[in-house]
Amino acid sequence: MAEFSVQDIALLTSEGVQGFLKEALQKKLDTLKAAEKLAKLYSNEERKTILDYYTILPKIFERFCTNDFKSIADFAKNPRFLICDTLAYEQSTASDLGIFKKTLWANCEGKVDDLCSGMGGDSMFLPAHLKVRGVDLDEARIAMFKANAKALGIERSTILADVRTVETDAEYFTIDPARRAAVGENQRDLRNLTPTLKEVVELSKKYKGGMVKLPPGYPVNDIPKETEILYLGSRSDCRECLVLFGELAKNKDNVRAVMVDKTGNVIAEWNAPRAERDFESEERIQQMLEENDSLEGCDRTYRTSASYMDLPLGEVSAYLSEPSAILLRSHLFGEVAKQSDANAHLISEGIAYVSCDSPLPAPGFATFKIIDKCEIASGAVRNMLHEHGIGKLTLKLRGVRLDPDAEIKRLKPKGKNEAILFYTRVKGEKTAILAERVLT
Repeated sequence: MAEFSVQDIALLTSEGVQGFLKEALQKKLDTLKAAEKLAKLYSNEERKTILDYYTILPKIFERFCTNDFKSIADFAKNPRFLICDTLAYEQSTASDLGIFKKTLWANCEGKVDDLCSGMGGDSMFLPAHLKVRGVDLDEARIAMFKANAKALGIERSTILADVRTVETDAEYFTIDPARRAAVGENQRDLRNLTPTLKEVVELSKKYKGGMVKLPPGYPVNDIPKETEILYLGSRSDCRECLVLFGELAKNKDNVRAVMVDKTGNVIAEWNAPRAERDFESEERIQQMLEENDSLEGCDRTYRTSASYMDLPLGEVSAYLSEPSAILLRSHLFGEVAKQSDANAHLISEGIAYVSCDSPLPAPGFATFKIIDKCEIASGAVRNMLHEHGIGKLTLKLRGVRLDPDAEIKRLKPKGKNEAILFYTRVKGEKTAILAERVLT
């Protein structure tokens, strides 16, 4: 995995290497042929750095490309390349979210400190009328920031400093606290940020407004009041949780979820007053599900007198709906479901399947019309599939763990019809639900 030093960045931004990269991309050279061309010009160490960068260039293109670049070949025609190693790439804002986030700054005037600036992934999308300074403790990140500002033809200043103590006269700030120290590291402790959220709150007092980027699963109860919490993502995922301070918080003490397309345009948006969450209860429920999610029998493993969500419990109704990732992460799916169908309810505690008498609207929900249901037992499920002539299955799991492909093979479905088979729970009991997708 690529991780570049200041010297590596100087090498990669040199005219010789930039020229080689353009030629290699346009000719679609594989790594072996690229290495052969570099052998006579660069040392083994230099060659490795160049090839590491060449390998991740398609990912850099995919993450930061805009409408100006339709392909990697078009990207190769750009005057200079963005410099980004694997760790910086993994932590940076992609272009679709960056384009939307630009709108949050539209009414701001003055200076912005890009704290923990990294390679400049957030700065590159800020409006041109703002004067931006990158602040970081890592010399290599500052070097990347400078190189990328030059590549994009935008004016940026930098300072090598600790963001917690840096002097400033800026009106606004943006910060993406470090979450990982190594490439590919899985950050399980969401509160383990550098600087911490508590330190960011202290920093915010120096400015008229700003934003901090947090992991989407960050505990809402830890986020200070008088802020706006904004979840950002696409149809399939939720990628960022922004906390907006001061003048950037247009809806204080509210939670907003925004779904964007590949070009940063808003597909859907939801908003509701912020509610405190019982995270200890959520974790307890999920632990129980994980400890007892085998297929053996249908015994009720725990009582479900109430739900920690915003919806009551009930039986399986005519439709079953699966909330989008962004509604799940923002905890807004209960409120949105009730607005569409007053009788919307969960079918089991700790499982985010909503059942109701009418389809819930896309893109917030994927909705399925119920065909039949039975206990999860091989004979019962096979009989249900046979009765409805189901020969092609998609198996969806929630609250039950098994290998979907192996289970479908074991069931041996035969028939002309196609359906979705849910292995889940209804009031704690393991249940198979047969359904068909509804386009809403």
